[in-house]
Amino acid sequence: MRYYYTAEQIRAAEAPLLAALSDGALMRRAATGLANAIAAELRCRAGCVAGRRICAVVGAGNNGGDALWAATLLRRRGVAASVILLDPERTHAPALRAFRSAGGRVVQNLPGATDLVIDGVVGISGQGPLRPAAAAVFAAVETAGIPVVAVDIPSGVDVQTGAINGPAVRAALTVTFGGLKPVHALADCGRVELVDIGLDLPRTDLVEFEADDVRVRWPTPGPHDDKYTQGVVGVLAGSAIYPGAAILCTGAAVAATAGMVRYAGAAAADVVSHWPEVVIAPSAPAAGRVQAWVVGPGLGTDEAALMALTFALASDLPVIVDADGLTVLAAHPHLVTRRDAPTVLTPHAGEYARLAGEPPGQDRVAAARRLADAFGATIVLKGNVTVIAGSGITVLNPAGASWAATAGSGDVLSGIIGALLAAGLPPPEAAAAAAFVHTRAANASAADPGPVPVPTSASRILTHIRHAIANL
Repeated sequence: MRYYYTAEQIRAAEAPLLAALSDGALMRRAATGLANAIAAELRCRAGCVAGRRICAVVGAGNNGGDALWAATLLRRRGVAASVILLDPERTHAPALRAFRSAGGRVVQNLPGATDLVIDGVVGISGQGPLRPAAAAVFAAVETAGIPVVAVDIPSGVDVQTGAINGPAVRAALTVTFGGLKPVHALADCGRVELVDIGLDLPRTDLVEFEADDVRVRWPTPGPHDDKYTQGVVGVLAGSAIYPGAAILCTGAAVAATAGMVRYAGAAAADVVSHWPEVVIAPSAPAAGRVQAWVVGPGLGTDEAALMALTFALASDLPVIVDADGLTVLAAHPHLVTRRDAPTVLTPHAGEYARLAGEPPGQDRVAAARRLADAFGATIVLKGNVTVIAGSGITVLNPAGASWAATAGSGDVLSGIIGALLAAGLPPPEAAAAAAFVHTRAANASAADPGPVPVPTSASRILTHIRHAIANL
């Protein structure tokens, strides 16, 4: 499990160390880790460290001090180091003295033939885009194609939300200290390396699942399990116009190791032709006993869709509502807000706006938490970084790419979540584990084009679910 910390939590953890250590010791500890990471990056890119040319772009305060101390340590290892001071009067004085004593040069412009740039402009206290002087330097850096190592966070990117509202640094590598911050999942920070500087940090309620976390939660049948004890999923999805949604959703529930999948709806013939193991019924009341419902993908928004949604939400079973089901729910929110049983809602930004009355905005974590509180449900706010907000926990699921951004992909995700809810996982854990496997399956499908080169599709994602589960 990866834990994410606010700037305030990091500062609170630093305070006792700053009081106990000698002046500047904690900064030099961080700078040593930063210098080692930069040296490794130089070796990876150029094959050596000595003789390489680096330039640190330094702002005021401790972030600039980290960059200066790291440049000093690299200068002692044979690196040609220069520094651009954006605010000379407020530069960290002890670090600048050490840098000059080591033979580092203060320059006004980016030197030619620079191999790597250190972004030491602002740290976790910084707000807003790059100021004009810094923006001009990094525009030149980007034009020249020089890789950037950011200190703590890429400057110009909001530490809490990952929002970018103007010029900002694009980092190939971000080296952060003590603990991860939300920006490291919510924005493109390049590769992120965490340097342990000895902070005593508690667990937080903002986390990211790793493969081990998903593996220990994924339902594995024991010697005495049968198709009923492994979870029976009921699917209310699809229509005569959109049978594919039903096919994808039920197929995903099957692939996600549900013991049984029951389907009720207008696309029954299409579903059973693709998945003969699925038990079909003409209507939700006739479907028989299930342990969780999936409602909405391709269902339509007519009276029949409202009846199906009402039936599922009137039960005392876990229910996941997606796609058309969310559109219907936006007009009838009481169906969820008056509900005691577990509910998962999976909106993208447009569906979120229909449910909440406003778009999620730049702070997607706060937006997901607000909607979770308003509906008393687990919210899966889909995007390149999916935010899962539930009772007492918020889980970030960075996709790393956009392979899952394809028609029908959400239907697949809903089927996986439904299978895990039927198996008894708590809603936030079911949604987080499902999102993790869905991302893995999407990335695997992109790497495996099959017998003919075809774009990544929801159908291809579905075929990789079992492989993703097996390789957790």
